[in-house]
Amino acid sequence: MLFKLKLFVCALIVAHAAHAQDVRIGVFALFHPDQLTLKAMPAQAFMVQAGKNTFVLERSSGQDAASITSSGDDLILQVGNQMLRAPAIRAASRSGGATDFILAVPTKISRQYHGVLEVKAVSGTLVPVVEMDLETAVASAVQAESDADAPLEALKAQSVATRSYFVAARGRHLDFDFCDTTHCQFLRQPPPPDSNASRATLATRGLVLTYREEPVAAMFTRSCGGRTRTPEEVGMIHQAYPYFPVTCDYCRRNPSRWTRHLSPAEAADLHQRGEASRLDIDRRLGWDAVPSNNFTAHRNPHGVVLEGAGQGHGIGLCQQGAKAMAQGGASFRDILIHYYPNTRLVGVDSYNVGASVPLVLGHPRIELRP
Repeated sequence: MLFKLKLFVCALIVAHAAHAQDVRIGVFALFHPDQLTLKAMPAQAFMVQAGKNTFVLERSSGQDAASITSSGDDLILQVGNQMLRAPAIRAASRSGGATDFILAVPTKISRQYHGVLEVKAVSGTLVPVVEMDLETAVASAVQAESDADAPLEALKAQSVATRSYFVAARGRHLDFDFCDTTHCQFLRQPPPPDSNASRATLATRGLVLTYREEPVAAMFTRSCGGRTRTPEEVGMIHQAYPYFPVTCDYCRRNPSRWTRHLSPAEAADLHQRGEASRLDIDRRLGWDAVPSNNFTAHRNPHGVVLEGAGQGHGIGLCQQGAKAMAQGGASFRDILIHYYPNTRLVGVDSYNVGASVPLVLGHPRIELRP
């Protein structure tokens, strides 16, 4: 009896660990879809469950696509000539696990995913969520967030930062852990296995940053303007990791300068609320209306002129600086040490996100190469 109990407990632990390594990503939220199409990949099949009904989508059978629409808080699934109403829809492999599929908002966007799809409706809007393996999510985000010419070591540093964020910042949304926009991390379809994003993810598999023995929800920015910032400097809520500001040699020498014009009211609000106000202005006027928080302001007869440098909030890893460091011979460990001082690089056990083994990184600061 005791042996059976131990087996049962072990099974529960393994099941929990496998679930802990998955990440739930809400996709296509910016489109507020009321219709989706779901399609099988060539030479592949998967199961679609709608209430008590199950269908197989497979090209060879002549039935490889389904249409999903909303009806209040219910879904209408159409497969061939059959139409069903259900509160939720699930798509997975024949064994119930991750599968490859194509999901689309008709006439707007289509992407391939690898994971388990769940769809429900909230007040007539479809809410698709893809549950995917942590490493698949990391590779997908690294590919979407990085320049095509970023060196491999820079992508490795990005992979660790991305994974750290996924591990430490779960539950940012009510129905899923993260969205696929820059509100969380930009995410598209998984990159090919031979891509640098996939190679960087595999080379750093399971590695996260920690501070005081806790994973860091690592933030990063496109271009810091010459010096990274703390959350407090841009009016953001205090983070568990304080983000010690560091000099970024590349951005200091090659600042990404910009000039913008705002009304006096918008400029005043920007100074009072920092990053929150900048994002509000960007939502109303366009995502490049105020590129960064690193600027000076002066009035002219037409309003307020902002003159600044950098792109993004300026916190954490600077992607342009990391790229330059990698081109100069720095390793991904060097890059992480520089932009996240006083952190430790930790190996997360493949079965349990909470279990970790410290790895030696060396001194928490390095001299930048000229």
